[in-house]
Amino acid sequence: MTEHDEKQIRDLMAVRAQAMTSRDAETLAGQYAPDVVAFTLAPPLVHHGEDLEARKAWFATFDGPIEYEIRDLKVTVGGDIAFSHALNRLSTTPKGMPQPFELWFRSTVCFRKGDDGWRITHVHDSTPFYMDGSMSAALDLKP
Repeated sequence: MTEHDEKQIRDLMAVRAQAMTSRDAETLAGQYAPDVVAFTLAPPLVHHGEDLEARKAWFATFDGPIEYEIRDLKVTVGGDIAFSHALNRLSTTPKGMPQPFELWFRSTVCFRKGDDGWRITHVHDSTPFYMDGSMSAALDLKP
C-alpha cells in the first residue's frame, strides 16, 4: 500500500460525500467502473452498472438538504485493488413527510486502479436488523 493510493481513495470518498449532499449525480456516476455491482439500501437487491437517471430520480424523492457523513473510514490497498469500510450517516426528508429521518448504515466499497485512476467496482451498504422476531431494521442505532 502506498500512502499516495490511500490518499487518492480517501479523496474520492470525500468527493463522494460532497456529491451526495449537493445531489451531484454526475460526479457520483463518474466514480464507478462500468461493470460496478452495488448492493445499496434501495431496491432491487443488486444493481449492475451505474444508472445516472435512476440516481437523479432517487435524489428527487427528497425535499430539502441531504446530510451525508462518512465516519471511521478504513482503507486497505493491495496493488491495483483496494477496499474501504466505514459507518455512514444519511439524513434528509422524503417528499411528503413532515420531518427528516436519520439513518446510520454500514458501507464497504471496493476499488480497482486503472489508467484513469481509482474507480469503484463494488458497493455494499447494509443496516442490521433486530433478531427478536420482529425482523425490523435497526434504524435507531448510532455509533
